Amino acid sequence: MSDVELKEKLREIISEVSEVDDIPDAAEFKDLGIDSMMAIEIVADVERTYHISIPEDELQELTNLNAVFSKVQEHLAKKA
Repeated sequence: MSDVELKEKLREIISEVSEVDDIPDAAEFKDLGIDSMMAIEIVADVERTYHISIPEDELQELTNLNAVFSKVQEHLAKKA
């Protein structure tokens, strides 16, 4: 999967959970109306989709699409 495909799939997951159609790469989730419960659901969906586990202490870092993308890339690289 290319980086572009990965980012678009993550954008799709975030959009589905949050019901926000346009998810800019660097927009803070809180500014898009994404609350902590939605964020937990997003992380759970990402973990299921990519068969990775993001530790709780890293969740605070996931504040926008770019951050989620970087974290997923990091965990996929560890898995490879």
